[in-house]
Amino acid sequence: MGFNPLAWIFGRFSQDIGIDLGTANTLVTVRGRGIVIDEPSVVAIDRNTKTVLAIGAEAKRMVGRTPANIVAVRPLKDGVISDFDVTEKMLQYFIRAVHDRFGWGMPRPRVVVGMPSGVTEVEKRAIYDATINAGAREAFLIEEPLAAAIGSGLPIMEANGSMIVDIGGGTTEVAVLALGGIVVSSSIRVAGDEVDQDIVNYARQVHNMLIGERSAEEIKIEGGSAFPLQREHQVVLRGRDLSTGLPKSVEISSVELRDAMSASVNAISDAVRQAIEITPPELVADLMNQGIVIAGGGALLAGIDRRISQDTKFPVYVADDPLTCVVRGCAEVLEEAEMLERVHASMAAVRGRR
Repeated sequence: MGFNPLAWIFGRFSQDIGIDLGTANTLVTVRGRGIVIDEPSVVAIDRNTKTVLAIGAEAKRMVGRTPANIVAVRPLKDGVISDFDVTEKMLQYFIRAVHDRFGWGMPRPRVVVGMPSGVTEVEKRAIYDATINAGAREAFLIEEPLAAAIGSGLPIMEANGSMIVDIGGGTTEVAVLALGGIVVSSSIRVAGDEVDQDIVNYARQVHNMLIGERSAEEIKIEGGSAFPLQREHQVVLRGRDLSTGLPKSVEISSVELRDAMSASVNAISDAVRQAIEITPPELVADLMNQGIVIAGGGALLAGIDRRISQDTKFPVYVADDPLTCVVRGCAEVLEEAEMLERVHASMAAVRGRR
């Protein structure tokens, strides 16, 4: 069934939804109302009954603090679904929460979901099926770098090239766009989660102490950087001494912390340089003038723009409100018939394989 402009016009009166289904956080936007949900992508489950006890922020507070029969899981890993059933329940929770709040008496919503550009056809099917089973009338999948570029205001419909680097929780997406499409793209499964793991490994190997992923994330936010700071400072690692089993705290400098995270930061920078190397020369000239835009939660890492600029020799900018670029892009796609038609066409192959 082809794209129906009349259905699109009537669809404008329904409470359609855009979802950034992230490894770390899920953001939901409703047409005409902006972002209404921003919750961690975490689900707490009772092992014995397999029932869902909590979703989002409430479930994240349970991480590392639950009794044996309760487990707090992240159903997406490296940007893709690792647990289909739990992801479906999480999507169902968010879609129903929005529909019950804003869509009473309305038809079921159409849903646009951002997905990593490197996912396989099987993974696309999983995301599509989970969205439909969660209550969507129609589901459209859009590649996250394209959504991030739209949400950050890049002129992707023009002939001039634009470049976006979307650093999320599980994946880093790099794309060069022109004339409304992706010309060059790459996706690596190195992003915020890997940076957190670098800190966990550093604490274990250098200071013989065990810290949790949540503590590592807090340390990264407090003192992490990708480029030398004007004012280096101290941060405190707190965890368990692996020798004695007792609590331990160690004060380290932001320089040491930057070195600890260097492997993942280097991988992200290398991915950007490799994408530039395979970009057509005409578009490279455009990028030298326009620069590179960074979006996603990883854009908040201090000095990441200066580090990538140093490695690529291109001007680099952090998008306004980088955490919401993808979901804002999904929202704009719902408003644009031409863009939605392109996404609809790309979904035909996915639906055809059902």
